[in-house]
Amino acid sequence: MNLKELGYSQSLETYRLENGLGSFDVGRVISEHKERYVVRDDKNEYDAEVIGNLRFTAASRADFPAVGDWVAFTEFDEGKALIHKVLTRNTVIQRQAVGSKGEKQIIASNIDYGLIVQAVDRDFNINRAQRYLAICYESGVEPVIMLSKIDLIDEARLNEILESLSRGLPGVPVFPFSSESEAGLEEVKSFIRPGQTYCLLGSSGVGKSTLINHLSGSDLMKTGSISSSTSKGKHVTSHRELIVLPGGGIIIDNPGMREVGITDSASGIEAAFDTITQLAGSCRYSDCRHINENGCAVLEALENDELDESSYHNYIKMEKEKDHFESTQAERKSKGKQLGKVIKDMKKTYRKNNM
Repeated sequence: MNLKELGYSQSLETYRLENGLGSFDVGRVISEHKERYVVRDDKNEYDAEVIGNLRFTAASRADFPAVGDWVAFTEFDEGKALIHKVLTRNTVIQRQAVGSKGEKQIIASNIDYGLIVQAVDRDFNINRAQRYLAICYESGVEPVIMLSKIDLIDEARLNEILESLSRGLPGVPVFPFSSESEAGLEEVKSFIRPGQTYCLLGSSGVGKSTLINHLSGSDLMKTGSISSSTSKGKHVTSHRELIVLPGGGIIIDNPGMREVGITDSASGIEAAFDTITQLAGSCRYSDCRHINENGCAVLEALENDELDESSYHNYIKMEKEKDHFESTQAERKSKGKQLGKVIKDMKKTYRKNNM
């Protein structure tokens, strides 16, 4: 395997050389667990950790390597390596960090396509799909809807779901498939191309790991049994992992996400709700919030049944989450600056008293 098959590009090589990293080896992070990494290059896989300087200069968790990152590293023992630098990221899929106010969590980096997997029997939720869509658009990643377990519903219900997606998520490619009957799997396989990186996004038990097993032609990923009460597979994937498929495509599996927190994703939300964005251009006020303003074209379309009510409420909810994240992030930065000033003043006082 060569680096190009892992997704390496000429732009990354140019960045490496222009930043004085030519003496280091280069590889891609294929898994991460509690700040321990597995890095793969064209010859080997290495158990890796970041050097102390990178650890201490990191301003946030986003400065640490993530699955999908390209890194400059050195091997210090057989199969062991030190990561010196994270190369520039072309794209980053991220969400609001669970339990951390105003902080982002990187899901994966250097992604070409975000595969949003939803099981059609019980998991299908267009509002959640719109959240993933906003995250993908904000990241510069092409979103694709993957409808799994179509063997569990009839054709009429499937057509109903496809119609709702056509209305709510216009222009987004949709691939219905069944890992059980294998219907639609050939179409999915033909979509996966060599050198391109695909990131699976979705809840637990929707069939992400089973899909990888089918695409790889082997049982690479553990899958759980089906629950009789929910008809869902039990959650098995515990960490993110990058896998190179036999056909050359690169796929990243993810643990199921219960929360898809919105960050400062203004452009992503606008793209995900294109109908509302276009209507907003006709509002009386440029700063219209589309809640109770006079002359609001969005509210007028809602009253005339020209806009889906569920999509509208999802849009408003995500806008509020974005605003809250931005205000919390600004508050964190302000506190950080204040703390930095206090530390700086303490150092000055210490030096003065010890001269």
